[in-house]
Amino acid sequence: MISLKQLHYALAIEKTLHFKKAAEACNVSQSALSTAITELEKQLGVTVFERNNKQVLITNNGQLILDKAKRVKLELDELLLIAQTNKQPFYSPMSIGVIPTIGPYLLPKVLPEVRKQFPSFKLKIIEEQSHILVEKVRTGEIDAAILALPFPIEGLMSFNFWQEDFYWVCHKDECPKKLQEITSEELEIDKLMLLKEGHCLKEHALAACSLQNKKQDSDFDSASLHTLVQMVAGKLGTTLVPQMALDQLTYNESELRAVHLNEPGPHRTIALVIRPNYVRTNELTLLKDIFSQQLTKKCGLA
Repeated sequence: MISLKQLHYALAIEKTLHFKKAAEACNVSQSALSTAITELEKQLGVTVFERNNKQVLITNNGQLILDKAKRVKLELDELLLIAQTNKQPFYSPMSIGVIPTIGPYLLPKVLPEVRKQFPSFKLKIIEEQSHILVEKVRTGEIDAAILALPFPIEGLMSFNFWQEDFYWVCHKDECPKKLQEITSEELEIDKLMLLKEGHCLKEHALAACSLQNKKQDSDFDSASLHTLVQMVAGKLGTTLVPQMALDQLTYNESELRAVHLNEPGPHRTIALVIRPNYVRTNELTLLKDIFSQQLTKKCGLA
């Protein structure tokens, strides 16, 4: 009979494409892992992995088996969680993904209150781009993801907890002193610096300005929001910053001004994304409420 241990080993090999690294990840010897996989393939009558001294390849039939193994593992993990749902909230550890344009600005505002209310809660944070986190949620590798919407999350559920607008950040010498609002038509697009392709923040900023098809010649590869703001301070251009990040990005920057982008909003929505029928929804609802309360308290009305 196929064992869960064999499936666990097989999934570790799929992730690493290396028997030695998979054995280390599973805390077993390489020979024990190899024997288990050989027995698995014998029981199935299918070669899952093609291996030699240089590489490990997954066969077509092997990929079908591994995909099924992922679903089996996910169902088992959730079965085990059901037994814990009647215990106190956050009795078990939880892993949550967050994108780089949210994590540094959200977490310092909300985690102290989470820790205060649930001091024994073990929370693991994974920072990645949106498309990677969505896949990790689907496969059960993480419990949930904190994303900026809109973003494709077909087949998943979202719990919105914050809505916000963008602010145009400029050097005070390049901005009228009494300016409180600015429209996209008033922006000097050639001076607008945004993140590189692949960051949903860029897409949301362009959408807010109705500039989705506008080519940005001033993009900077591997730039972060912090880097862009520092470039604004150096009079190299302007940028758009979400409300959540304003206080941290412009702190101690007396040379900068932040002007509200006067376009129909909200310009982006922040949400917790989970799998349908996820068994710890009640706990994530508690987190969602804490996030919303703390953001409203520290950033203004949502």
